[in-house]
Amino acid sequence: MFFLLPLPALGRVAVRSLIGKRFCNRSFAAADMTKVLSFKGFSKWNVQADHLGISGPPLKAGKTRTFHGLHEDFPSVVVVGLGKKTAAVNDQENWHEGKENIRTAVAAGCRQVQELEFSSVEVDPCGDAQAAAEGAVLGLYEYDDLKQKKKVMVSAQLHGSGDQEAWGKGVLFASGQNLARHLMETPANEMTPTRFAEIIEKNLRGASSNTEVYIRPRSWIEEQEMGSFLSVAKGSEEPPVFLEIHYKGSPNASEPPLVFVGKGITFDSGGISIKAAANMDLMRADMGGAATICSAIVSAAKLSLPINVVGLAPLCENMPSGKANKPGDVVRAKNGKTIQVDNTDAEGRLILADALCYAHTFNPKLIINAATLTGVFAEMSYDTAASIINQD
Repeated sequence: MFFLLPLPALGRVAVRSLIGKRFCNRSFAAADMTKVLSFKGFSKWNVQADHLGISGPPLKAGKTRTFHGLHEDFPSVVVVGLGKKTAAVNDQENWHEGKENIRTAVAAGCRQVQELEFSSVEVDPCGDAQAAAEGAVLGLYEYDDLKQKKKVMVSAQLHGSGDQEAWGKGVLFASGQNLARHLMETPANEMTPTRFAEIIEKNLRGASSNTEVYIRPRSWIEEQEMGSFLSVAKGSEEPPVFLEIHYKGSPNASEPPLVFVGKGITFDSGGISIKAAANMDLMRADMGGAATICSAIVSAAKLSLPINVVGLAPLCENMPSGKANKPGDVVRAKNGKTIQVDNTDAEGRLILADALCYAHTFNPKLIINAATLTGVFAEMSYDTAASIINQD
C-alpha cells in the first residue's frame, strides 16, 4: 500500500498496499510484482522492487516504509504490507481477514503520515474502499481533547475516482466507532451522565430529522419506580439520567422497533465493595454498552436505514458513600421483584434490570443488551470479542 504525502506546494500523500508474502523479495521481477498488487502496480508511484529490496528486510503485514522524492506529484510515499493475498473469510471466527488486513495496513500507513506531520493523505483503496476508509479514520483517531500539544490533524481521502460511495460508508462506520471511543476515553469527571446525554442528543439530532431524544431526570426515574437503578445512583453526587433515544426510519411508523439497551455506568468504583486501586481509572469506560448502542443508532440515522430503533441507557456513577448500597441490602425493581445485593460491584445488572423492564413497553421486535458487565467473562473466555447470552 502507498500513502502519498504532500509537500506545501502539492498537498498530497498517497497510500498504496502490497499484497502477498513475496513483494519485498530482492529477486522479484516486474511481471511478478504486477501479479501480487491489488491495482496497477508500483510503477504508477515510481516505487520499484529494487527500492523495497535495498531499503530493508521484507515488509510484514501492517509494517511501513517511507520513500521520498520518487514521484513528482507525491514526493513522499508510504508503503505498507498487506499480508497474504489469499486472506478471506474465516468461517470459525465469522471474520473477513482480508478486509481486516486492509484496515490494519491503512491505519498503520495513516499513523506514519501523521508522524511525518503532513496534513492530508490520499489512500489507495486496496481492493476494498470501505475497509480502507475504516482503517484510515480509526487509525487517525486519538483522544487529545485535554492535551495542550496535539498531533497534526490528517485529512484522509480516497485516491482517484474509485468507489467514493464505499469510501463514504467506511468513513461513516468508523466515525460511529470513534464516537463510542470518545465517550469511553473521556475522564469520568468530564463525561458525567448529564454530559453523556447531551453529546448523544447533539449527534443524533444532527444525523437525521427522524429522531427523538428524551433525557429523563431523577424525578422521572422515581415515577417509573426504577428502584433497582436508583439504588446504584444514590451513592453518587452526580444526578442519574435515563437516556431514551428514537430513530424512526421505517416507512411503516407502527412497525415494532428494535430496542438497544446499554449499561451506562460513567464511573465504577465498585461502591462499598470497592475495587482495587490498580487500573481503577479504566472504569471511566464502564458505560461502554451505552456508548456502543447510542453510537450505533446515530450511525443508523446517518445511513437512513429503513428501521425503527429505540435506545435506552441508564446513566449513573457507582460510588461509595453514606447513601450507597450496602452488601445485604434488598431493593425493588420496576417490575416489583426484590433483589438482594450481595456485592455492590455487581451494579450493572441492577441498572439494566429496570431498563430491560421498561424496554418491553415498546412491544419490541427484539431487544439487544450491551454491557461491560463483569470481568468474569474475560476470565472464562480469554481473548474472545464478546460473550453472547440469549433465551435459546
